[in-house]
Amino acid sequence: MAYPESRVTPSSPPTDVVFDFCGVLLDWRCDACLRGHWPDDLVDRICADDDPYGFFEYEGRMDQGQDYARVLKDYETEFGADMARVFAYYIEHYADSLPRLIPGMEQLLRDLRERGIGVWGLTNWARETFPVAFEKFPVLAELLRGTVVSGRERVYKPQRAIYDLTVSRFRLDPARCLFLDDTPRNVEGARACGMMACVFTDASAARREMRLLGVDV
Repeated sequence: MAYPESRVTPSSPPTDVVFDFCGVLLDWRCDACLRGHWPDDLVDRICADDDPYGFFEYEGRMDQGQDYARVLKDYETEFGADMARVFAYYIEHYADSLPRLIPGMEQLLRDLRERGIGVWGLTNWARETFPVAFEKFPVLAELLRGTVVSGRERVYKPQRAIYDLTVSRFRLDPARCLFLDDTPRNVEGARACGMMACVFTDASAARREMRLLGVDV
């Protein structure tokens, strides 16, 4: 379930909702890309919470704006050529790690737009792989009015600068924005810049949160 309240009591309902991508709009699964191409036990270790092969640390560097070529070279230096080939396969077949939209989210975007609510994206994502999201799910490009991508901007959640950039670029009033993200620290970052925000778990919980804030969806 979402946080029990968004910690901001609005004087008016939100006029805009800003969405994270992976874990909110898109189901992201590294294992879906790798399984069947690499041994199952290796895939399990790569996707483990302790991340022993550094996949998500190095992908995080790309999300922060570092070039893929540089990241791959550094990855090979630390983990060797064999693991670098696995990492390269993952990045180069990124579409396979996005098996579907999160259930109910396309309809939620449509319902918000029908009610005159602005819908926007804000994601920590590498500039090299982000285009895959709109290529595979063009409905997101159709429905979202704009998206800020950390790898393009070289600032990233939960840094204050990326929320301020989003508000400025899209001419939003942070006090009238609701931000949804599945990572608590990113939610706290949005609150720090004056936005309403809650931790996303599923579309139904997001609708309940919006109704509590006065949005009829």
